[in-house]
Formats: sequence, structure tokens, C-alpha cells
Amino acid sequence: MKRFFVAVVLNLAVVLGFFSAAFAIMSAERLAKIPEADLDPNGVFKYVLIRVHSKDDDSYVDIVRGYAWAEYHADIYDRVAGELEKSGGLDCECLGGGRIKHDKDAKKIHVYGYSMGFGKANHSVSTEKIKTHYPDYEVTWADEGY
Repeated sequence: MKRFFVAVVLNLAVVLGFFSAAFAIMSAERLAKIPEADLDPNGVFKYVLIRVHSKDDDSYVDIVRGYAWAEYHADIYDRVAGELEKSGGLDCECLGGGRIKHDKDAKKIHVYGYSMGFGKANHSVSTEKIKTHYPDYEVTWADEGY
């Protein structure tokens, strides 16, 4: 009986270890599919920096979302976080916000300002995310302005 118990415990550990690794791979794949930046194509608008966490492990990705339709930074966060969390296995947290001036004709994006509700995002992180999505743009940031 004792050997049976030990065998069951060892088998369970192997199975759980396998599933943990499988979930980590699925989480990484799911997070990798989320675009790092999504911005309106032109204009001046609010943006938020969101950290998307996997519920299965410690993995996460930071994403930038900016839209002219948003009256408040929370409007963007609520919509994006709601959609991502509804897909299952993900949690979101807002790391801050600011404003974006996007000039598609000049191929320039400027990140600045802050969110009254969420505080100032780390604009250097936001600009790096934006640069991956807009590699042929001049992307700059400043801590001044609202």
C-alpha cells in the first residue's frame, strides 16, 4: 500500500510538472499574439500603458493603446482590459497614461503628458513599444505637457 501511494504521488508530480510547462508555453504564445501597440492613425489623443498578466504563470507583456474616441484614459483601459480578460486566462493592470500626437504624413509620433486617473506612464517604455509597431517613424517622448 505504501508503494502504491508513493507511485501515485510521483506520477501526480510528473503530470503536474508537465501541465505547468504546457500552460507556460500556452501563456507565452497567447501573450505574444497581443500587438504591442495600437494607435489611431492620426491626431492628438489619450493613451494608456497596460501590463497584461497570464493567470497561468508569471509571464506578462506591456502594451500601448491610444484612441481619439476616448474622453478619459479609463475609457481606453476599461475597453481593452475587458476584451482581453474576457478571452480568458489574462489579467490587466494600468501602468499609467498620457497623450500621443500622431502625424502619419510626417511619420512622427510624440508621447507626453499624464493621466489624471492613472498617473504618468513610463513614456520611454511606451515609445519602445510604439517603435516596434512603427519602425519607419520618428518616435519621441517628453515628460512635459498635458
